[in-house]
Amino acid sequence: MFREFSLALPLVVAASIAGAVDAPPAMKAFVETDIMAWATGPQVVDAINAQNAETAGATQAQIDAWDGQWRAEVGQAEQPLISEVMGRSLSAFLGEQVAASGGRITEIFVMDGLGLNVAASDVTSDYWQGDEAKFQKTHGVGPGTVFVDEVEFDESSQTYQGQVSVALTDPATGEVIGAITVGLNAEAFF
Repeated sequence: MFREFSLALPLVVAASIAGAVDAPPAMKAFVETDIMAWATGPQVVDAINAQNAETAGATQAQIDAWDGQWRAEVGQAEQPLISEVMGRSLSAFLGEQVAASGGRITEIFVMDGLGLNVAASDVTSDYWQGDEAKFQKTHGVGPGTVFVDEVEFDESSQTYQGQVSVALTDPATGEVIGAITVGLNAEAFF
């Protein structure tokens, strides 16, 4: 494994000089096998359904206001919206999954049917993901849709990271109810 990693890393570095690189297939496979084993379970599905019931009928103006509130709270002492999301049992569970991943997972967040954060392993920079590819290329496409974003160098962690996002379905109805995004340390998959 170390030999494969050491040979592949220069290719990642060289490719990243020109821009982002494609995620290795192992990242998608990891999400499809390891993550989806629990991401489709009742804890995740019930949390999404509960928030979908709360946010049903929200206008774009309300969504923008919530997103603005979240962004304003990041890094502040008072964080009512962030604290609400981060205080959920699903957020704690997602944090446990990151901790148990052996460094492969960098972050996890779950979105509702509007693209709003339901839960997160760590505080995200914004509350509304609905205007981003991770949501639009999964939730809006259909059940089981997987979107693998390009690997990019993350300055804060000094690692190459990629995100894999998946549309989440309620097994009782077969309908897409939200999405999950898993940030992965790409270096662990080369």
